[in-house]
Amino acid sequence: MNEPDLVIVGGGNAALCAAITAVEAGARVLILEGAPKDYRGGNSRHTRNFRCMHDGPLSVLTGSYGEDEYYDDLLRVTKGNTDEKLARMAIRGSQDSQPWMEAHGVRFQPSLSGTLSLSRTNAFFLGGGKALVNAYYRTAESLGVQVLYDAPVTHLELVHDKITRVDYTYQGKDLSLSPRAVVVASGGFQGNIERLVAAWGPEAENFLIRGTPYNRGDVLFDLLDQGVQSIGDPTQCHAVAIDGRAPKFDGGIVTRLDCVPFSVVVNKHAKRFYNEGEDVWPKRYAIWGRLVAAQDDQVAYSIIDSKSKDLFMPSVFPPITADSIGALAVKLNLDVNALEKTITDFNAACQPGDFHPTELDGVTTDALTPPKTNWARPIQDGPFYAYELRPGVTFTYLGFKVDETAQVQGPNGAIRNLWAAGETMAGSILGQGYLAGFGMSIGTVFGRIAGKEAADYVR
Repeated sequence: MNEPDLVIVGGGNAALCAAITAVEAGARVLILEGAPKDYRGGNSRHTRNFRCMHDGPLSVLTGSYGEDEYYDDLLRVTKGNTDEKLARMAIRGSQDSQPWMEAHGVRFQPSLSGTLSLSRTNAFFLGGGKALVNAYYRTAESLGVQVLYDAPVTHLELVHDKITRVDYTYQGKDLSLSPRAVVVASGGFQGNIERLVAAWGPEAENFLIRGTPYNRGDVLFDLLDQGVQSIGDPTQCHAVAIDGRAPKFDGGIVTRLDCVPFSVVVNKHAKRFYNEGEDVWPKRYAIWGRLVAAQDDQVAYSIIDSKSKDLFMPSVFPPITADSIGALAVKLNLDVNALEKTITDFNAACQPGDFHPTELDGVTTDALTPPKTNWARPIQDGPFYAYELRPGVTFTYLGFKVDETAQVQGPNGAIRNLWAAGETMAGSILGQGYLAGFGMSIGTVFGRIAGKEAADYVR
């Protein structure tokens, strides 16, 4: 192995964008990916789209999606908890990143049925996130990027304002390198249940992790312990409601449940607890993981009837089905009388209106707490269907504080040869909430920035 100028910690979208950018600028690059080759790519392997600003039709994107509208969408989900300068950099950078992605092997497809509301804002990867990861690895390796799998980094030695050593394990040996620069793009700490419990409390034991178990946050906490400045709340994360039958780790996108807007959602006591129709799903789906996490036993149930069963992308698991609400309650181990009353009260509160499943339609309830402010149609046409919901954590928001060049800020200012990209710094922009496809935008834009800045430094 040639001695690298630049070591990139991590092997997902942000790491690959940094690696490709840096090697094209003349740097010798080594990727240290903690996962085995079959699990390479972190959360990127489970993604499916990229949120993209564009002034007019672009590739598979329709219409236009301007900077201010994009930023307003972000403000709604984060409730203003964002660094505006970095957020606008990610937004503006997404526009020229889309053709850059195509030039480096990524292919896109038009929005599918069930995702048509995103055709203007989000470009979907042909073959999903795994195809994107594989395309980037092919491109990176053809350009001379070296990759080691099953090579977790255990320590970055910070001396004053510089990283002087990278410690990692590979093939059973403890090894070290002293590259001229380092980019950390190794994700959050959601794969570390002990860390989640420390942040959230014992309820985190019931969380499901949508990605691999290799995103443990070891490098993140190693550097934070050395005084690197942090950003973000350890209890904030991208957490969605997923099928309760999903595996503990790595269930991915196919376990997500998109039925909530067309349903009634109840907790284990058969009581509703939030407005299911608050906003269109791409802007609100990521709040439901946290909402379910706050319920007893971290479980809820989404209930629909036959007229809504084809309005959303289905889970990989079939729904629980019954011919009556009472029979459904029995199958869900819910109190029959309580669930029948909840559904009866909801149905009585539904007001007439024109139902439009892909946009806010104002079809609402009256005198019901909590209300349902859109898509409120009675649950009355059997057979009836239910899905068990559990919190599915995608990535955590605790990360490094960076500047506009993606340079990591240490105890006494910028660390001269350290940059971060992707989930390790996304907490600067995503203080809370989530916007569909925006994690890929942050990773792509700041991965390219970090790769360029690191390459400039080593040159």
